[in-house]
Amino acid sequence: MNEPTSSNGQQSNGNGASSDAASSGATGWAAMRRKPSAIANLKSLVKPPKPVSDEQCDLCGLPIPTRHRHLLHLEERRICCVCATCWALRSGDAVYRPTGNRVLWLDDFNLPDELWASFGVPIGLCFFFNSGTANKIIGLYPSPAGATECELYLDAWDELKSLNPILDTLQTDIEALIINRLADPPQYSVAPVDQAYELVGLIKAKWEGISGGPELKEAVGQYFEGLKQESAGW
Repeated sequence: MNEPTSSNGQQSNGNGASSDAASSGATGWAAMRRKPSAIANLKSLVKPPKPVSDEQCDLCGLPIPTRHRHLLHLEERRICCVCATCWALRSGDAVYRPTGNRVLWLDDFNLPDELWASFGVPIGLCFFFNSGTANKIIGLYPSPAGATECELYLDAWDELKSLNPILDTLQTDIEALIINRLADPPQYSVAPVDQAYELVGLIKAKWEGISGGPELKEAVGQYFEGLKQESAGW
């Protein structure tokens, strides 16, 4: 008895071997077609490289990320943007000090209007810090031209300290009392001195016209809101 044959003339063993072979071939081709798709899926999981910051270390010139550390040049009263290596190597130099890291939001800060007037600050924004090199309290207020130093009477500062003992903990050179009398109620914070100078840069960048413009008011509000949120960790 003749064995059954397939339609192409090949003999079949009667148990579907030829159909199994065809199915296996089809499966192989399907797997090969899926490989490029699988590779594409794997590529989609790879995160693109982070954009490189345009900023450079002020000490060695190497590129630094957007979020980086700062050193305070004590003599020049200048904030230096630095890489991690320079921060580690130069933090102990006599002329440099790492900026602080403490942020406090002072809800109960007491600054009466008449005492504020005695500071002679022409606008409602300023910051104070204890300068070790000058051996005195220095007051600065932001302006379109940058940071401007104001005359500060020691008696006025002593009175402010007596009303607010938290100021006795202000770390020399690296921490500042930041004041916003434009807000209602006024806002007060102790923060690293580099963040105080950020307010100066903000005013300089956002100022428009004679009074500063609406964008400036919004930017100042966001700046102090950021300090308030950051203080939650302390």
